[in-house]
Amino acid sequence: MAASSNSSLSGSSLSSVYQLQQEAPRPKRITCPQEMESRPKYYGREFHGVISRDYADELLVGTEGAYLIRESQRQPGTCTLALRFGHQTLNYRLFYDGKHFVGEKRFESVHDLVTDALITLYIETKAAEYIAKMTTNPIYEHLGYTSLLKDKMVHRLSRGRTEPRRVTFQRDEKISSPLVRRSALKDMPEKQCSYEKIHNFKVHTFRGPHWCEYCANFMWGLIAQGVRCSDCGLNVHKQCSKLVPSDCQPDLRRIKKVFSCDLTTLVKAHNATRPMVVDMCIREIELRGMKSEGLYRVSGFSEHIEDVRLAFDRDGEKADISASAYADINIIAGALKLYFRDLPIPVITFDLYSKFIQAAKLPNAESRLEAIHEGLLQLPPAHYETLRYLMAHLKRVTMFEKYNLMNAENLGIVFGPTLMQPPEQNALTTLNDMRQQKLVVQLIIEHEDVLF
Repeated sequence: MAASSNSSLSGSSLSSVYQLQQEAPRPKRITCPQEMESRPKYYGREFHGVISRDYADELLVGTEGAYLIRESQRQPGTCTLALRFGHQTLNYRLFYDGKHFVGEKRFESVHDLVTDALITLYIETKAAEYIAKMTTNPIYEHLGYTSLLKDKMVHRLSRGRTEPRRVTFQRDEKISSPLVRRSALKDMPEKQCSYEKIHNFKVHTFRGPHWCEYCANFMWGLIAQGVRCSDCGLNVHKQCSKLVPSDCQPDLRRIKKVFSCDLTTLVKAHNATRPMVVDMCIREIELRGMKSEGLYRVSGFSEHIEDVRLAFDRDGEKADISASAYADINIIAGALKLYFRDLPIPVITFDLYSKFIQAAKLPNAESRLEAIHEGLLQLPPAHYETLRYLMAHLKRVTMFEKYNLMNAENLGIVFGPTLMQPPEQNALTTLNDMRQQKLVVQLIIEHEDVLF
C-alpha cells in the first residue's frame, strides 16, 4: 500500500503531500468513565490513571486515531500517550512544561499534539520514498530567492574590497629593528572575495498551507512545520535547511537595529563593504578629531553615546553625528568603541581568539607576525574588511601622536578587549589575556600595511 502511494506521488503535482495531510486520521479521544482524583490539572477525561499497556490496547483497538493517557505502572508520576495508528498501539512518554510534548514540538493541547502526530505518521507511511527523494532535485538553484541578487553581489564585492594577500615576513638587514618592514607576496591570493552568510533558521509555525522554498514540497504538520530564516525570511523544511547553501541575503525590513546586529548580517542587509557605523564614525573623527588629546582613551558622556546608538538604530546611515549634533569628538569615538563591544561575534571572532592569543605569546617577532597574519586570513570576509579599515585608521591616528598622545601601544590597550573577547565569558581569562590582547592590536596597527 505504501509503495503504490509512493509511485503515484512521483508523477503527481506538488500538492500531493498536502492531500495526504487532509486524508490523515483524525484524533479520537477515549475518555475515562469515572472521575480520576489523581488526574493532573492539565489533562482532561482522556487520562485513565494507572492502567496496563494491554488494557490501553484493548480500549483503543479498532479505531485509527484513538488515543488516551495513562500513568506508568513502572514509573509512578510519569505519563504515557497511547495512540492507535497503523493497526497497532504506539506509546510515547508524555511531558508537560506549560505545553505538551513528546519530542521537539510543543503544543497547547494534547489534542493538537495527537493531530500533528497522526499527520506526520500518515505522511511518512504513505510517502516515505517520496520524502526521502524530495531533496535530490531541489528547485532552489533554479528558482531560489537569491539567484537574482547573486550577480549584483559578486559585482559589488569585486569592486568594493581588496582581497587578503598572503605575506612572507623576512628580516631586513638594512633595518636595525627586529620587526619586519619587507614582505614578499605570493602570486595567488589565499582567500576568495565573497561575503557568504549562513541562514539564521528558527523553528516556525506557518498559518495556512506552505511549501518549502528549497525542494518545493508541502510543509506538513499542525505546528512547527519547518524553519524560517529570521534574517531573510527563507522558509524550508527542517531537513532541507541542512542543504541550503550559505547565501543568506538579509532583508532590511527584518533587521531591527544596527548596534548588536551580527556584522556580516548588517553589511549584507545594507549591501555594503563595511558597517556604516564604522565608515561614518571614522570619517567624522578624521575630519575633526585627529589632534584631540587622548582620542579613544578619553570617554565621552555615556548619555550622549547612547543617543548616538539610538540614532543609528533609528535612522541608519541618515543618523546625524556632525559637530552641530555632537561637538565633543569623544562621543563619536565612544560610540564606535561601543559598536564593536556590542557585536554578538567580535571582529576577531570567538573561534580565532585562542589563535591570536597564542600568536602574541611567540618569542620570535617574525613568527609572531606570521601567526597573526595567518589568523587574519581566516577571519570572515566582512570581519577582515572591517578590521583592515579600522587598523588603517588607527595607524593614521598614531601619526598625530604629537597632539593626541596616542601611539600604537595606547590604542592596543583601548581596542584589545574591544575587538577580541574569549569565547567563555570568564573574567579571570580576560584579565590574564589583557597583555596579549593589547599586543595583538598594537602589532596589527604598527604593521597594517604589511598584514593586510
